[in-house]
Amino acid sequence: MAFPKNFLWGGATAANQYEGGYLEGGKGLNTSDVLTAGSHTVPRRITWKNPKTGETGYTGMGFGSPMEFPEGTVPAILEGEYYPSHTATDFYHHYAEDIALMGEMGFRTFRMSMNWARIFPNGDDAAPNEEGLAFYDAVFDECKKYGIEPLVTLSHYETPLNLTIRYGGWKDRRLIGFFETYAKTVFRRYEGKVKYYLTFNEINCMEWTGFMAGGLTDNSPQARAQAAHNQFVASALAVKAAHEINPELRVGQMLAYQPTYAMTCDPADQLLVMEGEQGALFYSDVQTGGHYPAYRLKKYEREGIVLQTEPDDFELLEKYSADFLSFSCYGSSTQTTHTEGLEDTGGNFVMGIKNPYLKTNAWGWATDPACLRLALNTLYNRYHKPLWIVENGIGWDDQKEADGSVHDSYRIEYLRQNIKSMDDAINLDGVDLMGYTMWGCIDLVSAGTGEMKKRYGFVYVDRDDRGNGTLARSKKDSFYWYKKVIASDGTDLS
Repeated sequence: MAFPKNFLWGGATAANQYEGGYLEGGKGLNTSDVLTAGSHTVPRRITWKNPKTGETGYTGMGFGSPMEFPEGTVPAILEGEYYPSHTATDFYHHYAEDIALMGEMGFRTFRMSMNWARIFPNGDDAAPNEEGLAFYDAVFDECKKYGIEPLVTLSHYETPLNLTIRYGGWKDRRLIGFFETYAKTVFRRYEGKVKYYLTFNEINCMEWTGFMAGGLTDNSPQARAQAAHNQFVASALAVKAAHEINPELRVGQMLAYQPTYAMTCDPADQLLVMEGEQGALFYSDVQTGGHYPAYRLKKYEREGIVLQTEPDDFELLEKYSADFLSFSCYGSSTQTTHTEGLEDTGGNFVMGIKNPYLKTNAWGWATDPACLRLALNTLYNRYHKPLWIVENGIGWDDQKEADGSVHDSYRIEYLRQNIKSMDDAINLDGVDLMGYTMWGCIDLVSAGTGEMKKRYGFVYVDRDDRGNGTLARSKKDSFYWYKKVIASDGTDLS
């Protein structure tokens, strides 16, 4: 069974993990620029400074590492600290080489993010930065040379740092207007070069880390709820603007999603899974479905959360919902109320209890051969809109041989199972799937741990966890395998 002839095969990256050039071309600072490196066992941290006293320090960024900024402090870059985003794997200077590699693999699409602070250095500037706009013009022109359709995320885990310091991030409604200006600027500038956009990456990560998802220094439930609402409205206004500028433009949502299993048949476990699903799908119920679900409104009522809204907010959400739903899915999660003696598993931030039926790698990630089919059916049957898998992949400590080769058979096997799962969803279940962009197609910095050694790509980049290396690119075995998959429209997985 083949994939559709117009299926958009490709790969995905994010500016904060890949682009680098953090102070070049007139770019301003953003929230990712103050995140230190970490590891599988040591969490990444946000660095801060008190401008009056000169005191400096660190705080967590969520995901079980509490975030708390002492009074009078602001996120800041500290001398002597290593910040992986500052160079990352340097797409800023290697974009032509990297896009040529994508073209050699036969990519039909490339999911990338634009760095908001490269276009509007402070986020609230009166005019955009022409040098930043010109950089992305050059990137899109390279894509066109190889017949690659860009899929552009407008905000991928980074908010201009000035918007965090001056306004407190997305909990302030004024950011809606700043984002709308940014989106309109981009839509107009790249009309004819870019057709597909996403607004906020993994918007539901607001549940755990308001700093990464919304530039918040206040991680309270009230602040996160308000920030999410403001992003919903901003996304709706982006859809409205795109359709008015060019009816052919398509603006989608991006959700972090994974199938969740109950460990036992105890009804308490089933309820736990249901409540966990609500935590993720609330965001797509609003942004793609167009309505606040009753279960979330009751949750806010119980917790004393009161949203500050404008009279036309909910009409906007309904009228300008996302054109399609894209999502990340790396595996599945297993949950239970009977946790004693059970081992947690790792993954894309939150993965739950170790599933005894699945194999795991060194970071505790489990490979689930059914996860994409399950996820696709759940989302398609709930929203009846086209879907796009924009992140799926496996992080591994790839080893480069003396001859420059990288033998990543484990990645090929992981992808083989996931592509088969997509195939089943399309050809057995009738799911409308637009495309697939494997995460980290060129090696990049891990968002969760800030490491380089947890590699994802088809292309190896010579860079280590402390920023050493030549940044030279080398093709892995999976490079040639994926080229064959694309050429055969997914029929040759050998």
